[in-house]
Amino acid sequence: MNGENGDLSGENADFFEVILDSLSGLADVFTIVASGIAIYIFLTKRRAITSVFRLLLKYGYQITLSELRSKLDRIADLRVADETQKEQIINIMSEVLGQIRGNPRLRSWFEEELQSVERFVSEKQSHSEPEKRTIVAQLREKLRQLEMESIDSSSGEEQ
Repeated sequence: MNGENGDLSGENADFFEVILDSLSGLADVFTIVASGIAIYIFLTKRRAITSVFRLLLKYGYQITLSELRSKLDRIADLRVADETQKEQIINIMSEVLGQIRGNPRLRSWFEEELQSVERFVSEKQSHSEPEKRTIVAQLREKLRQLEMESIDSSSGEEQ
């Protein structure tokens, strides 16, 4: 029994070391095979993969446009004559301004309109309902044009 504890523990350690080395080698082989499969799929399905990424980017862009449209709708529902609503209008327009400035694509597209919004936000005392409506209408129209351009480019890519 004495020899069993002393000798077998050394043999057991060697046995487990062999098993661990074998499993490690097997894991390496599976990693190489999985990498090969991934490379093969990437090379053969490149168009599908890039289409999925484009779709995700366009989806994110459409969400941004929807948020802008929603904010413009909220601004349109508020009245400049009411002081509390006037403050809300300025706050929401500031959000719109920040969102457009934060997106390079939107910033270049809305370049002219940004000046009107900046002026409206900075001049807090003199606002009129027609001025607010003009800004909202201009931004809405630009959004429509941008959405149409996005749809045109999407349909053109798939053909």
